[in-house]
Amino acid sequence: MTIPQDPKPCIDLHCHSTASDGALTPEDLVARAAEQGVSHLALTDHDTIAGLAQARARGQELGLSLISGVELSCVWRSHTIHVVGLDFDEADSAFLEALAQQNENRWQRARLIADRLARLKVDGLLEKATALAGGDVPGRPHFAQVLVNAEVVPKTAHAFKRYLGSGKPGDVKACWPELSEVVQWITDAGGIAVLAHPRKYRLTATRLRELTADFRRAGGRAIEVSVSGQSSGDLGFVAELARREQLLASQGSDFHFPGAPWCELGRIMKMPEGLEPVWHHFRQPVNA
Repeated sequence: MTIPQDPKPCIDLHCHSTASDGALTPEDLVARAAEQGVSHLALTDHDTIAGLAQARARGQELGLSLISGVELSCVWRSHTIHVVGLDFDEADSAFLEALAQQNENRWQRARLIADRLARLKVDGLLEKATALAGGDVPGRPHFAQVLVNAEVVPKTAHAFKRYLGSGKPGDVKACWPELSEVVQWITDAGGIAVLAHPRKYRLTATRLRELTADFRRAGGRAIEVSVSGQSSGDLGFVAELARREQLLASQGSDFHFPGAPWCELGRIMKMPEGLEPVWHHFRQPVNA
C-alpha cells in the first residue's frame, strides 16, 4: 500500500536516474516528481552524484527543492548493504575521491558482467549497455535491456531469470568498502548517513537489529522507515528499530522507472507518529 504524502510538503529522499540504474534522465525525473506533487527531492543514484547538477537546475525551473543525495554500496558481515547520504557538501574533495573509487569498482563489475555474458555473442554488449546508462556505468538492468533489444530474451524479467539474477553468470559481486568506512565518508562531508530500505536485505529480525546497532555505532544517524511498497508490518518493525537506536526517520520511493505504481515518486506510506524526521536536521531544515 502506498499513500500520497499529505499535507505538504511532499518529501521523497530516495530515487534513481540514468546516472545509475534509473530509466529517466535527471531532468525528466525531477519533472515527473513535480508532476506527482513532490516538493523536496533527493536524487540518490548509486555511487555517483553525476546527475545532481542537471536535477537541481530543472528543480529550480519547476520550484522543486533538491537535496544532495547518493546511495553508496558497502559490506556488513559479508552482506551488501546500501547507505544513503543526504545533505552533504557536493564539493568535498575527499568525498569526491571516494566516489571516484566507487565508480571504478562499478566499472570493474560491469566489465566482468560483459565478459561472463560473452558466450551470448551480442555485439558491443558493454558499449550498448553503457549507452543505455547515458554514458555512465551500466548496471544489470541496462544489460538486461540490451539482451531484450538483441532478441536474446523477450523481456527483461527473462534476462534476470536466465542470465543476471542471483546465482546466474551475470550476478557479479563488486568489492565494496566496509559499512563504517562509507558512513565516515558521508559524515566527513557534512552529510547524514541513512540506512537504506532495511527490510530488503532479507535478514532475520535479530540480524537486522544487529545491523542497525552497528550502523548507529559507526556514526549513522537515520534509517529509512517509510519506503514504497512495504507492508504495514515492516513499517512498524522498522519504526521500532528507529526508536530502539534513537535514529532519525527518513522516507523515499526508491523510484527507478515509470509504470510501477508500487514505487512511484512521492507515493510513500505515512510515517508513524513519534519519530523525528531526518529533514528537520538538514542544514536548511524542512519543516513539515
